[in-house]
Amino acid sequence: MRMRFKPYAHDELMAADFHVHEPLIWGSKWHAQYARPEQPFVLELGCGKGGFISQLACAHPENNYLGIDITDKVLILAKRKIEAAYQAAGRPIDNVKIMSTDIERIKGVITAEDTVSRIYINFCNPWSKNGSSHKHRLTYPRQLINYREFLKDGGEIYFKTDDDDLFRDSLEYFPASGYDIEWMTFDLHENEPEWNIRTEHEGMFTEMGIKIKALIARKDPDPASVTWIEPKILKRQAREAAEAEAAAKAAQEGEGNE
Repeated sequence: MRMRFKPYAHDELMAADFHVHEPLIWGSKWHAQYARPEQPFVLELGCGKGGFISQLACAHPENNYLGIDITDKVLILAKRKIEAAYQAAGRPIDNVKIMSTDIERIKGVITAEDTVSRIYINFCNPWSKNGSSHKHRLTYPRQLINYREFLKDGGEIYFKTDDDDLFRDSLEYFPASGYDIEWMTFDLHENEPEWNIRTEHEGMFTEMGIKIKALIARKDPDPASVTWIEPKILKRQAREAAEAEAAAKAAQEGEGNE
């Protein structure tokens, strides 16, 4: 369902201290933006309406959190949920920030110096596998390899989805991108872990009888653990191999005619 444009969103977000107004200038300096910069730095990629990060960040003041989504019209809802959660807890909003950024272009916005401890990806767009749209998935290898740039060695990615195809493909994406899948389930609620926070989407899908799939993947520090190769590179390699084979065959035929 397409969300309506919210003309008030921009000004309201600009007035919020915990909204990052200029995300492109903080690469390598993210820790310093928090009241307690020594704390672990945790991301939620695709934070949506904020149902997850508002609960998680408020319950864990020992970590610093950054929620990222691509558009202000959804981020404004996250901003309000965060305010409500912290107000109810009687706590200042000092360990969470939100920003609008295209996650596909996150490399450089967050850098290796920013040392991310953990990443959460909850119910991201599954993108159809028709054409090339699946390349926009937040768990597509190109993206997972980008995350390796700033996720610390041994850092974890927690991933949840309702989509069967996305989950099955992600079970291949993670190992090919240099991550060890340490835990996975095709029915998160069958033996629900204590750490799980049910989001609005999660509740909606559960009511529809759709099982929630989840996994925890840990970054392998060895660069050689990344085995994925860009499809365009594979195509070029195949073309070059075919050209070399054709040239060798032509040379052989030429020698035979002498």
